[in-house]
Formats: sequence, structure tokens, C-alpha cells
Amino acid sequence: MDITAVNSLHYEDFVSVFGNVVEKCPIVAAAVCSQRPFNSLNSLEAAISEFIDALPQSGKEGILRCHPDLAGRDLQRGTLTKESNEEQARAGLDALESTEASRMAQLNQQYKTKFGFPFVICARMNDKDRILQQLSERCGNEVELERERGIEEVKKICSLRLHGLVNTEARNKL
Repeated sequence: MDITAVNSLHYEDFVSVFGNVVEKCPIVAAAVCSQRPFNSLNSLEAAISEFIDALPQSGKEGILRCHPDLAGRDLQRGTLTKESNEEQARAGLDALESTEASRMAQLNQQYKTKFGFPFVICARMNDKDRILQQLSERCGNEVELERERGIEEVKKICSLRLHGLVNTEARNKL
């Protein structure tokens, strides 16, 4: 799918295709859909980023709360979104040893208790060891910093998902 195809999608199809580039937040895709036409995938990505940046702090925290715990119960129950499941598996979070799983669960709970939203990191850019290290370190941060860090990670996830959608569609047409 090229940007012309993206721009020609009906509203419902646009939201269906891009509705989970920000985890469980189709409202983001719905909001940026009205900004079409986009000149490029990068301009679509910028529109999403600008929408997120313009949200009040409570909106940003809402986006963070839509993310599942890493290696948490949704992974164990098989109820993650397709994208999250693939990303967590790629990082090795679906194959943690029992001590790693216990440590992850403990740190996830500590983090959520302190910040009020789950720990968010771009799993596709990290492995399980780096994720555990970052989770441990970031538990010591202040709320404002973690909100900012979490949103930056959301944007990384969004970027990879956007580029994956377009690249997958382009490859399928070859």
C-alpha cells in the first residue's frame, strides 16, 4: 500500500488498518484520518505524533494504560493484540525462565503502583534482558519523566507498526 492508497481508504477502512498502531487506541487513527491527504508515510507518522503530543497529561496516561504488562497475564492467556503478541515474542518475553518471570511480574507491579500506568518499552528494539534492566532502572524515575519516556516508546512502537503495515502491503503486491 502506498500513500495514495492510504489517502483513498474510506474512513472505516483507515481506522481498521491503522487503529492499533497506537495500542488499543483506534481514536488516534480516527482523529488523524481527517488530516488526509498525507504526502508520505512520514507525514502520517508525524500527524499521529503531533496528535499524541497535543493531548493533556491525562490523555497521554490513558494511552499508556492501554498497553499490556510485558510478559503479563494477557501474554499468558493469549489475549494480547496480534501486534503485541508478535513484539513480545520477538523480544523473548514468551519464553522467560521462572526467575525472570517472577522478577518481571514484581517489577511490573512496582512500576504500576508508583506511576499508575504500565511500563512501556518498544519490545522490538530490545531483548528480555534489556527490558528487565530498563524496567528496574525506570522504577526509580519521577512520574513526569516516565510519562514522557513511555510516550516516546509508544511513538517508536507506532513507527515500527506503521512501517510494517506499509512494507507488508507493498511486498504482497510484488
